[in-house]
Amino acid sequence: MKPMESLSPESLYERAEHAARIIRAQWSEEARTALVLGSGLGAFADEIEDAVALPYTEIPGFARSTVEGHAGRLVLGKIEGVPIAAMQGRFHYYEGYQFNEVTFPVRVLGVLGVKSLVLTNAAGGLNNGFTQGALMVISDHLNLIGENPLRGANDERFGPRFPDMTEVYDREYQEVAIKEGRRAGRELRRGVYAALSGPSYETPAEIRMLRALGADAVGMSTVPEAIVARQMGIKVLGISCITNLAAGVLDVPINHAEVIEIGERVRVPFAELMRGVIPKLQ
Repeated sequence: MKPMESLSPESLYERAEHAARIIRAQWSEEARTALVLGSGLGAFADEIEDAVALPYTEIPGFARSTVEGHAGRLVLGKIEGVPIAAMQGRFHYYEGYQFNEVTFPVRVLGVLGVKSLVLTNAAGGLNNGFTQGALMVISDHLNLIGENPLRGANDERFGPRFPDMTEVYDREYQEVAIKEGRRAGRELRRGVYAALSGPSYETPAEIRMLRALGADAVGMSTVPEAIVARQMGIKVLGISCITNLAAGVLDVPINHAEVIEIGERVRVPFAELMRGVIPKLQ
């Protein structure tokens, strides 16, 4: 298959429209809110009522999830009566995909009419105030992947050539998440998320660098999707699950199994938070 990165922007837009038509043929509701469920957090899709699940293999242009903890399905249904679309797993730059492939689902969600996007991820904690299982509301990000998803020719149908990134993560949405967390008896703190390309975890020296740059958590996703969403005028709420403390913070090895385990541990509080937040993003 020809890499999507080499396609013209017109072809990319038409592919997004085609994928949106396929999805609409399977589900007639109009979802204005969508979620991308990161490593270990995909179980929230099981909470969706009246669910219709489409494997990514059945949606033209969607790549394949190859990472444990990413089921590879688009789940459509309702949470607290609100129609939503939830990506149960995402695609990563480190899997070998081009940025247009990584962010293509966000393009499709935008074409479907989504106006609010909740981006979640598993992240390493840099801030000593975070413990394993903490949920961090992303206030801003550092794009250290080494590439920008908007690089190349621009199609104005997706949005402006030079979109403003002053407020990538909507301030009102941050307040909603913090208030809903407090209502559920869980204190959520804001923090800056740094994205690196991966797939290797960071060295202690890199962690010291990230701390000096002002990062509170580090991961390998989310930022490309957030940039594309903002270009398309979609409001973004970012939530990081701190699944481990980064290299050098604790003198213990890091492994992906721990990421999945912590994600399972926060399944109930995360679901409670989302049930409170989603109706307020309308």
